[in-house]
Amino acid sequence: PIEPRDRARLMVLNRSDGSLKHHRFFEIVDYLQAGDVLVFNDSRVIPARLSGKKADTGGKLEILLLRRLGPNTWETLIRPGKRVKIGSRLELANSSMTGNGQDFKVLAEVVELMEGGIGVISFSDETLLPELGRIPLPPYIRIPLKTPERYQTVYANVAGSVAAPTAGLHFTPELIGKIENKGVHCLFVTLHVGLDTFLPVREDNPIEHPIHQEYGVLSQEVANHLSQARLEKRRIICVGTTTVRLVEA
Repeated sequence: PIEPRDRARLMVLNRSDGSLKHHRFFEIVDYLQAGDVLVFNDSRVIPARLSGKKADTGGKLEILLLRRLGPNTWETLIRPGKRVKIGSRLELANSSMTGNGQDFKVLAEVVELMEGGIGVISFSDETLLPELGRIPLPPYIRIPLKTPERYQTVYANVAGSVAAPTAGLHFTPELIGKIENKGVHCLFVTLHVGLDTFLPVREDNPIEHPIHQEYGVLSQEVANHLSQARLEKRRIICVGTTTVRLVEA
């Protein structure tokens, strides 16, 4: 997002007459009213992109952490997937290393392989992965971020996503404060953005496109707030499709 975040452009579509208006994002407060419920996804992007090589051949690999399955064990996306098999041993390096003889900090082994380059990997020490990893950026961001925190929402709290819930990137603490002062109720849920963010739809019939599981948490307290708002016919506004998916589940 630009700086300040809430100075990004905002296009408003009037569903009644189809007219368009152009504003700045901070003016979204003018379209909210007391009693509205605004639901945010507080998932935080993890440094999930890892660089490494095969221990036997030195062939370079990239690993994208998708989901923690247990201690030191992760479901991952391996590229190129054809270079590995069950039992392949890997060495992971910091992205600044060039393979010129420096010691690698983490060893890994492929313990299961599935379609589409997805594999389960066991790491020697997963506590070092945040130090080795990089924040995965979407293809439209072509320049490495000097400050990775720019690719987090200001309310990101629960680590687990491999991509940011980008609809919320333009909120600032000050803007959220103004929204709450107007009488809008701000609620937070957690849905970790996963593999499907990176997979294109290749099927002619979109219904046949495989959808993978996502981890989400909607607390009983939040559920009660949403149920009460519906009962009172107040507006429930989800910030982004990740929030919609969880609220509608």
